[in-house]
Amino acid sequence: MFNFTPLLGAQSSSPASQSLLELDGGVKVLVDVGWDEHFSVSKLKALERHIPSLSVILLTHATPSHLGAFAHCCKNFPLFTQIPIYATTPVISLGRTLLQDVYSSTPLASSVISADSLADSSYASGSDPIDPTLQLLLTPPTTEEIASYFSLIHPLKYSQPHEPLPSPFSPPLNGLKVTAYNAGHTLGGTIWHLQHGMESIVYAVDWNQVRENVLSGAAWLDASGGGAEVIEQLRKPTALICSSRGAAKDSLTGGRRRRDDLLLDTIRSTIAKGGTVLIPTDTSARVLELAYLLEHAWRKEHTHGSGESPFKNARLYLASKNVGATMRYARSMLEWMDENVVKELEAVEAATTSTKQHKRTDSRQIGNRDNKLAQNAAGPFDFKYLRLLERKKQVDRIVAAKGARVILASDSSLEWGFSKEILQHIANDTSNLIILTESHGNLDDIRKDGKSLGALLWSWYQERRDGVALEPGADGQNLEQVHTGGRELQIHTAERVALQGKELLAYQQHLATQRRLQNQMPLGNSSSLETSADAVDETSSTSSSSSEESNPERQGKALNTSAAVANLNRNKAGLSKETSGVNVLLRQPGVYDYDVRGKKGREQMFPFVSKRRRADDFGDLIRPDEYLRAEERDEVDGQDMRDDGSNKKGKFGQKRKWGDTGLQGANESNGPGLANKRRQQMSNAAVKNGDVLADGFHDPDLDDLSDDPESDLDEVVNGPSKVVTRMQSVEAHLKIAYVDFAGLHDQRSLSMLIPLIQPRKLIFVSGNVSETAVLADECRQKLVPTSSESAEKSQNGVFTPLNGQMVDASVDTNAWTVKLSNALVKRLRWQNVGGLGIVTLMGHLGAMAVDDQEFADSTSKKRQKLLKEEIPEHNAQGAPSETKKQQTAPILDVLPTSMAAATRSVAQPLHVGDLRLADLRKILQSTGHTADFRGEGTLLIDGLVAVRKTATGRIEVEGGGLGLHDYPVRTPESSFFAVKRRIYDGLAVIAGG
Repeated sequence: MFNFTPLLGAQSSSPASQSLLELDGGVKVLVDVGWDEHFSVSKLKALERHIPSLSVILLTHATPSHLGAFAHCCKNFPLFTQIPIYATTPVISLGRTLLQDVYSSTPLASSVISADSLADSSYASGSDPIDPTLQLLLTPPTTEEIASYFSLIHPLKYSQPHEPLPSPFSPPLNGLKVTAYNAGHTLGGTIWHLQHGMESIVYAVDWNQVRENVLSGAAWLDASGGGAEVIEQLRKPTALICSSRGAAKDSLTGGRRRRDDLLLDTIRSTIAKGGTVLIPTDTSARVLELAYLLEHAWRKEHTHGSGESPFKNARLYLASKNVGATMRYARSMLEWMDENVVKELEAVEAATTSTKQHKRTDSRQIGNRDNKLAQNAAGPFDFKYLRLLERKKQVDRIVAAKGARVILASDSSLEWGFSKEILQHIANDTSNLIILTESHGNLDDIRKDGKSLGALLWSWYQERRDGVALEPGADGQNLEQVHTGGRELQIHTAERVALQGKELLAYQQHLATQRRLQNQMPLGNSSSLETSADAVDETSSTSSSSSEESNPERQGKALNTSAAVANLNRNKAGLSKETSGVNVLLRQPGVYDYDVRGKKGREQMFPFVSKRRRADDFGDLIRPDEYLRAEERDEVDGQDMRDDGSNKKGKFGQKRKWGDTGLQGANESNGPGLANKRRQQMSNAAVKNGDVLADGFHDPDLDDLSDDPESDLDEVVNGPSKVVTRMQSVEAHLKIAYVDFAGLHDQRSLSMLIPLIQPRKLIFVSGNVSETAVLADECRQKLVPTSSESAEKSQNGVFTPLNGQMVDASVDTNAWTVKLSNALVKRLRWQNVGGLGIVTLMGHLGAMAVDDQEFADSTSKKRQKLLKEEIPEHNAQGAPSETKKQQTAPILDVLPTSMAAATRSVAQPLHVGDLRLADLRKILQSTGHTADFRGEGTLLIDGLVAVRKTATGRIEVEGGGLGLHDYPVRTPESSFFAVKRRIYDGLAVIAGG
């Protein structure tokens, strides 16, 4: 059984992706927790309802559309952190820096409390109605909290099957296996393969088959087979979930090289005139491809370019609030990138090693030459010309300066990040240019679903109302740049403002109402909102308790409330007895009485905390986090974030070293001194890593800011706050260009690969209505039905669900589960073919009682013995107890002697396996035979024997035809039987006797 439900992203222009996979036995797998640029909490309501029943969570890409809501769910949905989460190492590291950048760049990521919730709070408290236009914000997660959330994710590697752990409130997974494969598109991007019983499910959303500068292509095709076949693990799945985004997009003639040249020519045409080029991009995924390309283009122009090259006079910048950490992670994950990047790093290391060796010799001339080569050589992400900008004042200084420059800035949606601020400054100059690197859907979807700033510019580019400027390219072709013609561009800026007066009272009423509603709900249907002491007690108990001790019935639906209640409880202010509940006996001094009349659940008992012993029968528990290597730790600013390691130092009641005044924690939270020192160390480390301009030249526009300690400080609003949106109109005179750097599949890739994969069920998500419909119609025509399927049934196997619509993608299989008797198991003879064990058997099918002692295992015997001892033989009246009806199960046993002789003559030998001619050629050549390909699909051995493979599993061997005097060493008979013997060695010959 397999049911699929898209929660977000199906037939929609929104890039957010959330999918729910329901397997047999009640197993639910959530793939991705994406969000769009609006950060609306209403889009997470469907996900919130399914959290108490989830078993496993899988993440595919480190982009906002795939894990943008991860930190929000961890902070505001208490049960979410108890679900096992799996992703690759790059997705974990880059996703951490992405969300840290998002929450520090826009207050909308904190989520606005809905007007309905505020109205209910005011009605319950009996106060005046609250202004419905008031946009109160939930408390955002801190940088340390985001790092701790990502430390909960289990890292996986490519092509390694893994059996995940179930959540505490999940049924058994029954042998579920998940395997990650390279998806391209982003670093660590994943195509998930799920194997559960007879169901083989491939989840492939946002993949790229084309090989790029930094990323290798998706792992669909088998490289050993010449790239003509899909790998065995992903071939013929029972269900394929694929994204339809880009189905109407044609591939660019010339491939990756043409795309790179098109981007560089477009940049060259603008910086040659002294203009500014803005390239909005994401902050953790596709930015690596753009940064690598532009850095190496600048290196090439400065080394081999002519003296009049415009690249030599232009500055190159990358603006994002957490881009330094992103690039540091990228330097440590080169093994996840394309092999050319690894070869480049090896060449740099070889040049550096050669320089060190020459320094020890007396040859000064050779040593000086190699020393210059080593100084000019830099690693793939050791930037010599790309300058990283992480502070707003740096960006303002760069934008206000004059001269040609190219700025990469986050985000591609232009709704948050530095890209919006830079666009606001350069929009009114006709010499400036903005290059869009990904499409935002068609015009109809943009008008229907609303316009983000990036979508608005994309609609202007498609309309081309004010004309197109044609700039000559390096190859003679014209470059299209669309004029904006002074159209009005409305830029909305969201700011965080502290609450005051009635607004603060309304916020406290909302929190108190949520707490009161939660306390009144029955324990079986609610999940209590944790206070500070509750969180500590829960942490101490869950770390030492097993999964069997957890009670799934006590896990209810998590309320979408703010974590600011915990902060108010810690301060012991702003909450009354009614709001605090029975915990007031522990949290407020001088309170000894509490009325339990009319209370339910935990409110009827004294809040006693039972401390569990953190040890077992064999001694103290071993914490694996304490034995991690340095590269395996999750760190933020050099501090280990596992188990809140950064918060332990300076905590109240903790031991401190001799000479420590104990004020360090206060300085870290309140004083700016340590923050400035930390940022200064990070900037120094960036200089050491090559994050300065070439030849030791520093940018004069940034030198003043480096010495100003106050320039590092940004205004931060702590505590309850609201969001205020300001709108500013700007006349747009800059030009718009488009170069596809989205790194997604196109129409050619989808049309070629889907028929090769041969899925039995096909589901399309992550695309707009038109793209999904066109691709679905094409696949219904191309997917040829097998002999056991009709054409009508094959066409019905293509699904295009809407958000929230469940699709039954189960496949009927003629497979049954039977038990084997011990006598039959002893007679089995296993053979190994391609890493799989194969055996054929013939037996007699019969029925067996479930509690039969002859075939039950030892564990079942012990369990049944205990049950029989507990069940009394007579009831209270002395009458014998009713015997429970026994259930039967099918069992396969050894054939009786009378039937064995009759079936032995019927059973025929069976050859299992698929032999490749290329492998047969290598085997024969290693044994001294000559083997060469003659024609198409024909292998000639010793000039005497021809082997042809006419179809899958069908091999023809033909020998003879030449005289023996021409081949005195080899004879037709010896060569023929040698080839036949090697073919049989590569197959499993099994008989059914």
